[in-house]
Amino acid sequence: MARIHHGFAVLLLVGGVALASRHALALAPPTVIATPAPAPVVAELRGAVERARQQFEARDRTGILAAVSEQYRSSGMTKAALGDQLNAMFALYQQLRARVTVDRVEMVGAGAWVYTSGEVTGRLPVVGWVTVLTWQAEPEVARREATGWRLIGFQD
Repeated sequence: MARIHHGFAVLLLVGGVALASRHALALAPPTVIATPAPAPVVAELRGAVERARQQFEARDRTGILAAVSEQYRSSGMTKAALGDQLNAMFALYQQLRARVTVDRVEMVGAGAWVYTSGEVTGRLPVVGWVTVLTWQAEPEVARREATGWRLIGFQD
């Protein structure tokens, strides 16, 4: 499914504690390294994105939300809020089409950062086809759970 909100943010934590005594402690920042995902992981995630795209066009809200973790949190959005957005889009547009391309996948800790580009168009009564949203190289975070890869968001 196409992402509807937020862009990429990088958080760099650098801390140090100086004690008034002869001891000084410096806290090293946590090292976060993004590495290209292995080809099998990229293939799995491309398949998951394509299934979600097909479910979106089929207006299968349940199928789409099955790919979203119960713990999803991103820019104030929750899984329930994503469901509300889908309901609104399905009510407004007679038909929806999505084009989604997986640009790259990077592994960061236990998560996979999936960067996609795409476009969603919708057909309105009388007006016809309109562009609903477009995006370029937008990230979303996924994690492997018991049922497979699911979106978890940025957990903010």
